[in-house]
Amino acid sequence: MKFGLRYASLGRYSNGPAAVELAQAAEAAGFDSIWTVEHVVVPHGYQSRYPYSPSGRMGSGLEDFPIPDPLIWLAYIGSATRTIKLGTAIALGIPFEDRGPRTDEYVAAMRALWSQERASYQGRFVSFDQVFCRPLPPERRIPIIVGGDTAAAARRAGRLGDGYFPARPAPPELLDEMRRAAEAAGRDPGAIEITVAAPPEPAEIEALAKRGVARVAVPVSAAAGLPAQVKTPDDVLRYGKEMIARFR
Repeated sequence: MKFGLRYASLGRYSNGPAAVELAQAAEAAGFDSIWTVEHVVVPHGYQSRYPYSPSGRMGSGLEDFPIPDPLIWLAYIGSATRTIKLGTAIALGIPFEDRGPRTDEYVAAMRALWSQERASYQGRFVSFDQVFCRPLPPERRIPIIVGGDTAAAARRAGRLGDGYFPARPAPPELLDEMRRAAEAAGRDPGAIEITVAAPPEPAEIEALAKRGVARVAVPVSAAAGLPAQVKTPDDVLRYGKEMIARFR
């Protein structure tokens, strides 16, 4: 089982030195990855419904909560760590009605840019011909983890994702949906890395491993309806000794 640290860039850890201390503690504790979120611009008095709380709001006081741009934050901690993987959520800023097919095309277009010396791609939403994108990733590929708690998201992960990461604890039917979609696309479902929210007890983590889950993500800040399980670098180091060490 792999362990990630999620909601890692919020609040006190939006500050550079605190972020580095947290990331270095996570690396030392045995976490394989650290994950940010993004709501870089939040309108005051927004009217759209937030799906992860009964009130439809992100939470008390979260309109002006410190949430740094994830790419800048990850670049900063990346310069101070050596082995930990860096992951972020994304926001497309486009209408929901064509978000699915647009996402599919964006994934294909990015993979073309990462893998081809002179990349070409022709689609409905994005097209380019004979373009350079440098530097190419060393492996000519960057893992794309598909998120989402819907059947459509699970199917997308099965069709084209390197991994699947539902925001909440994943019900078995969503994982089954992902696996069926992978098989229908001629892919190996076992090769799609599943990440879910970390339960608090070791026995529950062991049960997830038996269901084919590859990584659990441990909240460092309370967000999206999930309580923080670790709050400080010392908590992170303690978690590594008491929990991660059990699964090595």
